[in-house]
Amino acid sequence: MRLVPVQSRADLRTFVDFPLRLHPTDRYVPLLSSVIANHRRTAELFLVRDRHGAVVGRTSMHRSAAFDAKVGPRQLFGHTEFVDDDDVFAAIMDGVEARAGGRPIFGPVALLPNQTGGVITSGFADRGFVDSAWNPAYYPTVYERHGFHRRFEADTWLVDLDGTSAGDHDHGFAFDDARIAAEQLVIRYGSRWRLRSQLPILRQMLNASFAQLGYYTTISAEQLAEQTDGLAFLLDESLLLWLEKAGRPVAFVVTVPDISEYLMSIGGRLGVTNQVRLLATRNRYRRDAVLIIKGTVPDEQGKGYLTLLSRELHRNLASNGYRTLRSTFVERTNDASAAQYRRAGGRPLHGYTFYERAAA
Repeated sequence: MRLVPVQSRADLRTFVDFPLRLHPTDRYVPLLSSVIANHRRTAELFLVRDRHGAVVGRTSMHRSAAFDAKVGPRQLFGHTEFVDDDDVFAAIMDGVEARAGGRPIFGPVALLPNQTGGVITSGFADRGFVDSAWNPAYYPTVYERHGFHRRFEADTWLVDLDGTSAGDHDHGFAFDDARIAAEQLVIRYGSRWRLRSQLPILRQMLNASFAQLGYYTTISAEQLAEQTDGLAFLLDESLLLWLEKAGRPVAFVVTVPDISEYLMSIGGRLGVTNQVRLLATRNRYRRDAVLIIKGTVPDEQGKGYLTLLSRELHRNLASNGYRTLRSTFVERTNDASAAQYRRAGGRPLHGYTFYERAAA
């Protein structure tokens, strides 16, 4: 097995295409090819070729000063896909170890845990979705056979909305409406036309509310802009909400229509032509939704504000005809966040983890 760097455009196309050949097209959701191309500015991309030259794996390697400051020095790897062969996996990790300089190795992340990455450890029969991982059942087995241990174990969540009405979703999200006027609470909504000016508001709350999580590193304005690139034209404005208390933003929830099946059909290549096609057919993708992130600023946690936003979100999902809500991973130690899904009758969908291995 040879680990070779991605150098040419052809290499990059091969890197993007490899998991599309490896995984079932009805379960694996590819990361946008434009995002992978952007990651080359920070990470080195590699292919694994066998003795015949066939591609049998891929990975990336990078370091992050922000992540080092949070958890200690680590060599990071990401975009890691491989056939079910221990020699292929060993070739990948030998390469990562060679770059580690005595650091533990951590991943898969692209580029950080609060962006995308991870490995699912259960729920393999259920399809993946945007901003979340999908992999076959042999992945966690191979990682653990090669000395990796799980970190930041979590679950993604699924809430079935079929057969419900707006009123039904109040159950489990009780909030004393008298508090709205008494505490000067106002619910704000996202706007397609003003999203760029709204991002700093969301970023401020996001960084404040997630700083206490062990894996989270402060997201920059540039990173948030990259992660939300193209969101404006797809946005369902009723699903992006935040709460202001006496004029101060204190809680938020970012939910988007689930375009996973479209991304599957185009192999993650959301160029101009495919963007136009998606825009023309976007009503087809208003049946399922993905909750990307939600939170409350630290000094306002435990006061029911996210419950209020969850109630409004579920009312809007029901009135707009959505049938399912999926959520990106929630750490198993974060009971308060998972409780929002339990209240709505949700269930864990995929077990989820990152992996770490001690320095060699």
